[in-house]
Amino acid sequence: MPFIRSDEAVVHEIHGGRFVSYIRPGTGSRDLAAWRCEIPAGMVGPAHTISHEETFYVLSGRLRLTIGGETAELGVGDAAMAQAGSELTVANTTDQPAHMWVTTRVGLSAKLADGSTITPPWTN
Repeated sequence: MPFIRSDEAVVHEIHGGRFVSYIRPGTGSRDLAAWRCEIPAGMVGPAHTISHEETFYVLSGRLRLTIGGETAELGVGDAAMAQAGSELTVANTTDQPAHMWVTTRVGLSAKLADGSTITPPWTN
């Protein structure tokens, strides 16, 4: 299935964000997962350590990403990359929603500060 229409995307909501999944094993991908992440105004996501490399591309708004202790404010057209094993935090400190496109390998998991681990359904 090389084409995924917007009405075929699967929506997940967790930690205050909305994850709209397009590319995943359920749509025919063997190696990659990709989704649009919608971050509401004022949202600060929980810090988490990722098992696989992830890339981020800002589609709208402004976001503050902290990757491995380094922080940057990103705007439309900016991108970032987090290595496997990096601690990651995403925040929208503005009064407007923001959107980014995220890509990783299938099977990503994230370890939260409380020691729990999640395997996001949009990566499997």
